[in-house]
Amino acid sequence: MGSLFRSEEMTLCQLFLQSEAAYACVSELGELGLVQFRDLNPDVNAFQRKFVNEVRRCDEMERKLRYLEKEIKKDGIPMLDTGENPEAPQPREMIDLEATFEKLENELREVNQNAEALKRNFLELTELKHILRKTQVFFDEAEHGGVVSQMADPSREEEQVTLLGEEGLRAGGQALKLGFVAGVILRERIPAFERMLWRACRGNVFLRQAEIETPLEDPSTGDQVYKSVFIIFFQGDQLKTRVKKICEGFRATLYPCPEAPADRREMAMGVMTRIEDLNTVLGQTQDHRHRVLVAAAKNIKNWFIKVRKIKAIYHTLNLFNLDVTQKCLIAECWVPVLDIETIQLALRRGTERSGSSVPPILNRMETFEDPPTYNRTNKFTKGFQVLIDAYGVASYREMNPAPYTIITFPFLFAIMFGDTGHGLIMFLFGGWMVLKEKPLAAKKSDNEIWNIFFGGRYIIFLMGMFSMYTGLIYNDIFSKSLNIFGSNWLVNYNLSTIQHNKELQLNPNSTDYIDYPYPFGMDPVWQLAENKIIFQNSYKMKISIIFGVMHMLFGVMVGLWNHMYFKRRMNITCEFVPQIIFLCALFLYMVILMFIKWIKYGPKNDPIDGPGCAPSVLITFINMVLFKPSTKVGNCDPYMYGGQSGLQKFLVVVALLCVPWMLLAKPILMMRNRRKQHYQLNNHGAENGDVEASMGALQQSGGVTQSGGHKEEEEDMTEVFIHQGIHTIEYVLGSVSHTASYLRLWALSLAHAQLSEVLWNMVMRNGLAREGWDGGIVLYAVFAFWAVLTVGILVLMEGLSAFLHTLRLHWVEFQSKFYAGLGYSFQPFSFEIILDAAQATTED
Repeated sequence: MGSLFRSEEMTLCQLFLQSEAAYACVSELGELGLVQFRDLNPDVNAFQRKFVNEVRRCDEMERKLRYLEKEIKKDGIPMLDTGENPEAPQPREMIDLEATFEKLENELREVNQNAEALKRNFLELTELKHILRKTQVFFDEAEHGGVVSQMADPSREEEQVTLLGEEGLRAGGQALKLGFVAGVILRERIPAFERMLWRACRGNVFLRQAEIETPLEDPSTGDQVYKSVFIIFFQGDQLKTRVKKICEGFRATLYPCPEAPADRREMAMGVMTRIEDLNTVLGQTQDHRHRVLVAAAKNIKNWFIKVRKIKAIYHTLNLFNLDVTQKCLIAECWVPVLDIETIQLALRRGTERSGSSVPPILNRMETFEDPPTYNRTNKFTKGFQVLIDAYGVASYREMNPAPYTIITFPFLFAIMFGDTGHGLIMFLFGGWMVLKEKPLAAKKSDNEIWNIFFGGRYIIFLMGMFSMYTGLIYNDIFSKSLNIFGSNWLVNYNLSTIQHNKELQLNPNSTDYIDYPYPFGMDPVWQLAENKIIFQNSYKMKISIIFGVMHMLFGVMVGLWNHMYFKRRMNITCEFVPQIIFLCALFLYMVILMFIKWIKYGPKNDPIDGPGCAPSVLITFINMVLFKPSTKVGNCDPYMYGGQSGLQKFLVVVALLCVPWMLLAKPILMMRNRRKQHYQLNNHGAENGDVEASMGALQQSGGVTQSGGHKEEEEDMTEVFIHQGIHTIEYVLGSVSHTASYLRLWALSLAHAQLSEVLWNMVMRNGLAREGWDGGIVLYAVFAFWAVLTVGILVLMEGLSAFLHTLRLHWVEFQSKFYAGLGYSFQPFSFEIILDAAQATTED
């Protein structure tokens, strides 16, 4: 339980592994996830390390698996995910895996190449089939009614129309030697193709084209494309060469087309027969490909896990040092002290698995290096720890703010978001995510916003629950009140007086007034009061200051625990004591004044002690700081108790004395201690005739930098003075600004309540005002609109605003009192972390 409040105690260990057992031992440590290895070869290039070839083999296997995965996804085959976590295969199993992947890749590539060739052949035959059909129509038109060729010059408005009748065609066949070519071209290229033919051939060719209605599949890309059949008539070999070059430039495919109708029919029948045969062969090829992919889809998830584990192990082994004898690998690693026995058991299992007879050796090492920070978390505390680490990872063994944040974060949020209805929506959403935790986590969505919500499900759950509580305290549910216990205010006026006298006020000192506090929360009559905002302003402003001062005082106390743990006694006397006195003498005293005012000035007291004579806490505090005496107003006493003026002056003087205490005490004591240590070491060195050794010892202890280095010592002390001055100014000014910063609790609470009330009055009230059958329809529509605005604006947007303000109060106002956040996180070698990161990268 102690590790919850501080990071785990870490130690640097040296690990000796026999070469044949190293792989299995690292595999066991990867499953455990409690060891962070250091790179002992920082100057060695990645390509010159011992296990670089094994890493390359793993990269190649991963590439083949990604190719298989791509093909499986292309066919829409589901990949079986059993949730298994297979162990890392032994090195000798790598050869079998490589052979399996090589065989699958070659087989799949061969099938794909054959399928592509068959599809290309099928496409050619299909295009030829359409050419024979479409050109038959052209020739039929020529025989019966003439061939019409329209070639539009884009630079002219008129069209060139040439009619070739049956006689002209026959004459072209005999005398003019009219030739033609037929082919297929992409439909979107037809206009440009037509213009180029016109300009290049000077209008001496005749073009007919017809669209192919059904799309054709491109065998290279698999895309569906739309094409058109064309036939071009021309005269002479020169034009024929020019036409073919233009067709080649536009990537049109030309096909042989016989002139005789009988030859065309015979060719068409042959084409149809070949298409049927190709369809059969293509179907068999696709079935074979599908069977291969289905078999691979059953194992591909486990294969990925195995390959990534092997790769991670060899990456880790590359961090080790190789002993001169080539029989031993040496590693250095950070491990939690509490888990050393668990790690040793894992090493023993790895040694047994490898069949080695030499046990691994794990030695603890002494080091001056700062260990990494490791805070154990579970699914509940992880979200809060992430909030803290986003500001800065705690220094080693520094007090961890996360356990306190579990309570203070949702509570401060709820003060701003206090509405039972809105809190209930948030509570139900968080509760649903908590209840459906396992199935939702198994889906592994790549939606970043959803992942943020799901990661903070317990935070949302607690924020909603605390908001329901503060909403009951404010007696606010969707801007309405719950009248559970009735009202303690009694009205002794008739209805007409209440309706027409707007200046009428209820007297809290009435004999009919029920003289005991409202059982829970706020009296519901305040929802109808004209001065509701004035009353709630005062109430919420005071509680925000009260909770703010308590929160900051607690932060200073946590700083005391840090000083005690690290045995920094000087910091206790020179920082903590003046800080706590300064905060209590000014701001805790202001909080005490608020409670005195609430208790002393009741409605049943004499007029001199009644609410009308209650002095302003803010004015009293300002006069106190300025040493200004409070002035008497009428018969009202400006002071709340006897001797208040003298006590306030004493507290301000004490607070002012704390400033030089924080500023000078620590540097002066450090100077005295250094001189004393310097004197003792000099005397000790003189007695033994070894002054240089004494100064060397002092230099190592941090006392001075060099023997006789007075200037450098003074510079060090100058830095201490500057640092202490900055720290003092930051604390003194921060105490004032941070206290004022907690007023955001009041401001956002008031804004949330007012926005909720405005939304009700401007939207929902209109739906409730109508009566009759049509009123139900209107209410249905109005309620839907009101519900959307409530969730979208008051829950999501206002909730996000309150969340960010709460985060700022913790990061700045609370944690600045004790939290340095200068550490670095513990990043263990863990297969779970590596696989999750690889999965996230693949999904992105």
